[in-house]
Amino acid sequence: MQSSNHLFPVFLKLENLHLLIVGGGYVGMEKLEAVISNSPATKITIIATQISNEIKNVATQYPNISLIEKPYHIDDLTGHDIIIAAINDPLVSRQVAEDAKNKKILVNAADKPELCDFYLSSVVKKGNLKIAISTNGKSPTIAKRVKEMLHETIPDEIDTLLDNMQNIRNKMSGDFTEKVKQLNELTKTLSQKNNNA
Repeated sequence: MQSSNHLFPVFLKLENLHLLIVGGGYVGMEKLEAVISNSPATKITIIATQISNEIKNVATQYPNISLIEKPYHIDDLTGHDIIIAAINDPLVSRQVAEDAKNKKILVNAADKPELCDFYLSSVVKKGNLKIAISTNGKSPTIAKRVKEMLHETIPDEIDTLLDNMQNIRNKMSGDFTEKVKQLNELTKTLSQKNNNA
């Protein structure tokens, strides 16, 4: 029997939440970049015994990022809505994940899929269009390649198309179902014109 990806895709309004990243090295930097490239105003606290100069430099550009150099303690979870364990110490990573789960806080533990409540996806972003890609933790490399392919395939003008579609939708009358029906007809016509060109 072939396995399937049963992850439920969501887009979080992370800028309304308080994120804790445990880890101040390469992995911490990678996770920090992923967050600020998508949700730059997110309130982020980074705790690590040692925080890299690279992270410190990024933090100077974002007043919403707090840095605390100290060892992790369970009390650090207080006041945070979501946790990322981005530390190269499997024992601390496991402890962070277990503590978060016990406090009913969603946690991601880098390179430890079995400890994760969620994964950070590869993201294609073109204006307001955002596509998240998941391989169910099996291959970040494949996710990265699909991301590159989609980024090259989707035209930069997609944002103008989205704006135009929003304007059209706002001018339509009828309930939600009727609007969807009308938009489907409109986009079907556009698709047929492109196929016949």
